[in-house]
Parts: sequence; C-alpha cells; structure tokens
Amino acid sequence: MPSTIEASFPVSVKGVVVRSNRVLLLKNEREEWELPGGRIEIGETPEQCVAREIREETSWRVRTGPILDSWMYYIAVAQKHVFIVTYGCEPDTEAQPVLSHEHKEIGLFSPAEVTQLNMPDGYRRSIATWIEQLESASSSRMP
Repeated sequence: MPSTIEASFPVSVKGVVVRSNRVLLLKNEREEWELPGGRIEIGETPEQCVAREIREETSWRVRTGPILDSWMYYIAVAQKHVFIVTYGCEPDTEAQPVLSHEHKEIGLFSPAEVTQLNMPDGYRRSIATWIEQLESASSSRMP
C-alpha cells in the first residue's frame, strides 16, 4: 500500500471593503499589503469571522456579502500554505479606519493604486471582482 502524507493548512477568511471607490488594506510584517481578516473561531460562520476580524483590525463594522474567490497561498518566509477565502463586504461606517496592533499600516487605496502595491495576486483578483460587482449593481440601479 502506498504511503500517504496528510497535509493540513490554516484557513484565512478575508474581506474586500470598498468605500467611495477606495479599498481598505493593511500592511503586514512581511511588508505586503493585505485584506483584513483572519482565522475562523469555533462556533462562528465564515461570514461572522470576516466581520469580526475587520472590526478587530480596523474598528469598522461591515455587512458581509458574497464569496469572491478562494485559493492556496504559499507564504515563502513562513514556508506554509494558507487557504484564503475572500468575501465582498460593505462598510457600516463613515469613520476613518483605526490601525490595530496586528499590522504596521492601514490605508484606503484607489483601484489604480492597488495595482502598484506589494500584495498577493489573489487579493488583487478579489478586489477587482468586488469593484466590478459593485459598479455593475450601481449602474443597474440608475434610471
């Protein structure tokens, strides 16, 4: 019988939050910009997780929308794989985001600025998908 190796990896649930056509991003210790989010806790849904994590990391309350994308991300410096799931989220605040102790910087970036930032391609894909969905929904509501 061939031997099998069990692989396990963490799951990280992230949120794409867009307000006034600007995306909420955080800079991590690897000098990468990333979407807010984190690991699911026992007893919560992925949607609850992303809303909680965004609130903890930025002080923003959000409504969690649809799943945008998922992929395996290899973090070279940590030599580990992480399964990423991204959700579109709508902010419930007009306040400025607040930087938590978990990240080095926080910012709101235009879609054009996002293309120039150091970040995983999967995040860029998720951001583009959510902005496209928001623009499509907005144009369909216009008279």
